[in-house]
Amino acid sequence: MTDQAVDTDGTKVSGNDRSPVPTESQFLGRTRELKELRADIERAGLDTLAGRKAPRARVLLIAGKPGSGRSALAEELAREVADSYPDGVLRARLADPDGAPVPTERTVRELLTALELPTPPGAAEDDLTEALRDALADRRMLLLLDDAADAEQVDALLPDNPDCLAVAVSGGPLTGISDVRPCTLGGLDTKSAVELLGRFTGSVRITVDPRSAEVLAESCQGQPAALMLAGGWLAARPKAAVSDLAKQLHAEGDEGTALSRVFRLVYASLPVPAARILRLLALAPGGLVDPQTASALAGCSVGGARATLDDFVALNLLTAVDSPLPQYEVPGCLLPLLRPLAGSQDRPAELQLARARMLERTVRLLVSCRAITETDSPAAREKLLGTPDSLRFPNPRAAADWLAIRRPALLAAAHVAVADGELDTLARRLMSALVKAMVAHIGTQAAAPDLYGVHRLVLDVAERRNLPRERAAALLNLGDLDAQTGRTNDALARYRAALDAGREANDPYATGRAMESVGGAHQELGDYDRAADWYGRALAQRLARDEREDAARLYGRIATAHTYAGRYGEALRNWRAAVAGYRKNGDVGAHARALSELARVQEYAGRPEESLRTCQEAVEWARRADDVRLQAALQLRLADTLEHLGDPVAAGLHRGTAERLLSEEPDPQESEPELPESDPEPEHRPNACEIRSTSVED
Repeated sequence: MTDQAVDTDGTKVSGNDRSPVPTESQFLGRTRELKELRADIERAGLDTLAGRKAPRARVLLIAGKPGSGRSALAEELAREVADSYPDGVLRARLADPDGAPVPTERTVRELLTALELPTPPGAAEDDLTEALRDALADRRMLLLLDDAADAEQVDALLPDNPDCLAVAVSGGPLTGISDVRPCTLGGLDTKSAVELLGRFTGSVRITVDPRSAEVLAESCQGQPAALMLAGGWLAARPKAAVSDLAKQLHAEGDEGTALSRVFRLVYASLPVPAARILRLLALAPGGLVDPQTASALAGCSVGGARATLDDFVALNLLTAVDSPLPQYEVPGCLLPLLRPLAGSQDRPAELQLARARMLERTVRLLVSCRAITETDSPAAREKLLGTPDSLRFPNPRAAADWLAIRRPALLAAAHVAVADGELDTLARRLMSALVKAMVAHIGTQAAAPDLYGVHRLVLDVAERRNLPRERAAALLNLGDLDAQTGRTNDALARYRAALDAGREANDPYATGRAMESVGGAHQELGDYDRAADWYGRALAQRLARDEREDAARLYGRIATAHTYAGRYGEALRNWRAAVAGYRKNGDVGAHARALSELARVQEYAGRPEESLRTCQEAVEWARRADDVRLQAALQLRLADTLEHLGDPVAAGLHRGTAERLLSEEPDPQESEPELPESDPEPEHRPNACEIRSTSVED
């Protein structure tokens, strides 16, 4: 409502929605401002006047107080000039509902996501902004940058492309960006203000008393947000005359702004339970509300909360979000009015309890969201059966849709929980549940950018409360995400810090995992001596704890490091230890793969006959493991070895066997199987959900 108060059907500026600008508009007034803005697009800039080509996109600035309809004007401008920007419109909100500037990194990530471009987790802000500029270098796009707090925010997002246009919406001038003429908004003209009122009251009440309508518009100072609240109040009272509201506003006096005076009147008319719910909406993370959130805040039923929220929409106290699920947004211009009310009408303990109820409800929804994907698990089924109907999802698709729609609010809830400082236990549970739900429905790779931010929040809580186990878990997860995106040195630093935290917590799992990960980082950096050394330290711990499965895997990792370093004797010794370990553990598939790697190193070491025998043994174990692709790959290796030994006939037989195996395999993914290049087991890097002993609480 704040920013599109006069655009009742327009596309809402929310996050980075790329939905098309509407072809029809019910926009009112602002004819002069629109004309000036369109003229400013065509105006010759300072660079042009100096005979230079403009190096960057032109910036138009629409300045005005919240509630002035500034974003509605930006949207109407975008609608009118859309044909000139065939590559579309990018939207970003640069301030949170509480007015805090949104970090540029977060904004750029969302813009790149809107462009369907990758956003590596943990990437530096400079790298992300460079990627955005590269993406916009050959496009003709319009950027709508809403709620800009300062010039630096806008400047970081400007493309180096004069064919693009940036329309910034702010509360005042953006000092620091050259050649920008602000279009400053005041109130609507009287005719447009009265017409806006008429959209809510109907034409009859305006026609029978036009003078009172004009007086009411003047009392609202032509501010669209105030006019919409006044219109909602009148719409809820079909028998009230326009003059009745005008008189009540006059009786309010001149204290505060026009918006605050109308809001006080509307708030005073609400039933006590509804007034309490409205106040508590100031606690909604990111200003985003759904019936579950309102229900938890107020301690009422979900159905009752939804009915109240719909009533607020009718009164223009909330904006309904276009979504498959009921979603609402608290107008930014009303939040500064709601917060003092909550502070004065509700005791701090009541507000904290409401916040805790909301976070607890969010945790339970996230747990249910994850559990619906584990219907094969008896424990998960039992957990679902014990979940109240109001917290239960009918199927995995419904849970995934809810998670996608509520994602901004859920991430905002995590930030709110951490910032609170007094609800750290709830915060830890919330972040754990959020990570698990995202991994279950989206996958670790796709959710990595969001997970990176959540793990950093976990780290903040762990450091604030001096929780070394949680600190180790967060550092390990962040290190894994760094490693996956090629920032190996950053990952190494994280793993070393995790090792220190694990030792402080006396947590053998965390220390063992950290030592192995340090070794993996050194291997990635090509320092194979240190890699083998750190793998050896992790192995010693696993052996001391009789963790045979992990020990067998670590023998293979040590062997891999020695193979890369050309120390084939050490590599063979460790592969034999890995083979023996897998055999004792009864892991037939891993046993077969370890034998295949032993055969590979024997071949590297110039022992083809030994390699042939080991490879034949690996084929037998692969057959027992029912691993058809491994059998085929080993048959091809046997063929290569036999050709090297001068037996082309036998080699041909093995190639034929490999082809037969592949032809019998259902839906093969590749035309030719490949054996692992160096390690029979992929590097074990469990995500946050797998770290039981070091993760945040379930």
